[in-house]
Amino acid sequence: MKRKRREYPLIHETTFHNMSEQNLEFRDVMYRIERFIAQDPRAVYDLVITTDAQTHSGHTKFVSYIVVYRVGRGAWLCSRQVILPREIYSVQEKLSLETSYSQEIAAQFGYAERSLLEDIIVPYLDQGADIRFIVDIDGGTGAKNKTAAYISEMVGRIEAMGLIARVKPESVMVSIADRDTKKPYRLRVASNT
Repeated sequence: MKRKRREYPLIHETTFHNMSEQNLEFRDVMYRIERFIAQDPRAVYDLVITTDAQTHSGHTKFVSYIVVYRVGRGAWLCSRQVILPREIYSVQEKLSLETSYSQEIAAQFGYAERSLLEDIIVPYLDQGADIRFIVDIDGGTGAKNKTAAYISEMVGRIEAMGLIARVKPESVMVSIADRDTKKPYRLRVASNT
């Protein structure tokens, strides 16, 4: 007798969460990023968006992160997940979807949002303050890397948005998302308290 596979629903979270907060709307995320940068406006910041995926039995789990890294001195981060109810084994499709989910989040950091964050550090530019908007791609150009054939397309998509694209080995923030993709699927439920 063949065992029936568990059906997974399509879940595309639109809210973010971190270790201490759930159901953060993008405006909440922006407020926390502003507050984090304002704590030390003389620092150098990398605002990094990244997505990784892992195929599990019956579904593929994508986890996207927004990481605001105060270079050398800490970070604030949050994530969201997308569950596709099918197994994706194509390297090209998986990489393309990872890039698309990162682009979806990056698009929320429009001109007004970027300007708001830049305005916090502008008075301190002569003291070394800076902010860079980056998308880390889970692929590399090495000869043995399965993603190498698709990297130029993914980098082009990110650079067309006016963002910096990083690939392996420079795309270090992907490792944060990688850990979450390996965890078992779970549906986050909003608490009533």
